[in-house]
Amino acid sequence: MIIGKIIALSELNIKVLLINNNQITIGDILYSNDNNISFEVVEIKDYIAIAIPFERIVGLKRGINLYKYNHGLEIEYSDQILGKVFGSYGQLIDGQKIESPNKKNVYCPNPQINEINIKGDILWTGIKIIDFFAPLQKGFKMGLLGGAGVGKTVLIKELINNVYRQFASNAVFVGIGERSREGKELYDEMKESDLLDKMTMIFGQMGENPISRSKAIYGGLTLAEYLRDKKKQDVLIFIDNIYRYVQAKSEISTELKHMPIENGYPTTMISDISNIQERINSTLDGTITSFQAIYVPADDMNDEAVQAITSHMDGQIVLDRKVAEKGLYPAVNVFKTRSKLIDIEKIGMKHYSLVEEVIKYLTRHDELEEIIAVLGIEELSNEDKNIFYRSRKLRNYFTQPMFVAENYTNIKGQYVKIEDIIKDVESILNGSYDNINEDKFSYIGKYDG
Repeated sequence: MIIGKIIALSELNIKVLLINNNQITIGDILYSNDNNISFEVVEIKDYIAIAIPFERIVGLKRGINLYKYNHGLEIEYSDQILGKVFGSYGQLIDGQKIESPNKKNVYCPNPQINEINIKGDILWTGIKIIDFFAPLQKGFKMGLLGGAGVGKTVLIKELINNVYRQFASNAVFVGIGERSREGKELYDEMKESDLLDKMTMIFGQMGENPISRSKAIYGGLTLAEYLRDKKKQDVLIFIDNIYRYVQAKSEISTELKHMPIENGYPTTMISDISNIQERINSTLDGTITSFQAIYVPADDMNDEAVQAITSHMDGQIVLDRKVAEKGLYPAVNVFKTRSKLIDIEKIGMKHYSLVEEVIKYLTRHDELEEIIAVLGIEELSNEDKNIFYRSRKLRNYFTQPMFVAENYTNIKGQYVKIEDIIKDVESILNGSYDNINEDKFSYIGKYDG
């Protein structure tokens, strides 16, 4: 049945004269039989609906009849999501097929307050530098900051691998504004590492319009909610890049001629981000733990969008090029990395005190490096010499061979328990390993010397 006719159109803004406005609600999907282009209704004013097109509007013109799908935007909601790659609108883009589809609307309501479980267990990853400096709790939202070439993909792969080994849990990767090349590289690497069948991926790629880029996150969350609610798993979801979602919404808002706030962000930015973040939660059935890459425009941490995003984070892991240049992987900057779990009541006095002591040692180490460059190491006091050499052992100890990188490094991957990390760090700090060469601590699991 005809719903209405197009009366005006631009690249991201279609005005539709409705025959009966009682038949349409916001979020409905309209389509044209003439060229099979779909639209989502975002505003309704009397008998005029504003819709945004999912694809380019080549071939559209005024007067074209529009029809309504019986469903809104949907994505597969079954075990068949694993090993698949989806586009923003829930369609498969990897050439595979789904038998007997079972789909669900991507705009799911947030969990009710009585459904949320805030007492999640600690999620030990087996990665020393994360478990020691920025431990995770199931249901945490962690910011993941780092540019290209610092090992972000390897770290993501290792997290997926280790969590699957420990909990037999699957993962979701959401690419928002990803380059097509980067998405294909990630897909190939996951396949080579035998991780593809343990996860599902969804992309709204950089070359696509802002509608596509803004929708990928909703499909990704629906996929994660299936794993949490139906398979009762502790799920990892990786969002790369959450800032691109805000950027896409800004472009749409501009096209719809909505009044922006400062820096061109839409007035709905806070609520848009909140609605996304509130869906990432733990319930009694399972948990969703998220790693969200955050682009910081012009390195301005006071940017309104960055502030709105980070206000929801429970911590951040910062990958640093300067650390990577020293050959230290994972290339985590421990001074900028943090977690709300670093609290005496949550991780215990011993772990908390050791973190403070290690940060103190590494801070002093950086100061001593400058002194040594000018005066030489012989001018240091015995206490400073101990701090310097022990800090270098600590720095090397927090490197780690990765399971997913075994083919490249020829070093067997290691999963390290937190008890072993605490024991080794304590032994380095109290001088038990002072007679051991610092090279012996590079790229090992726990120290077995």
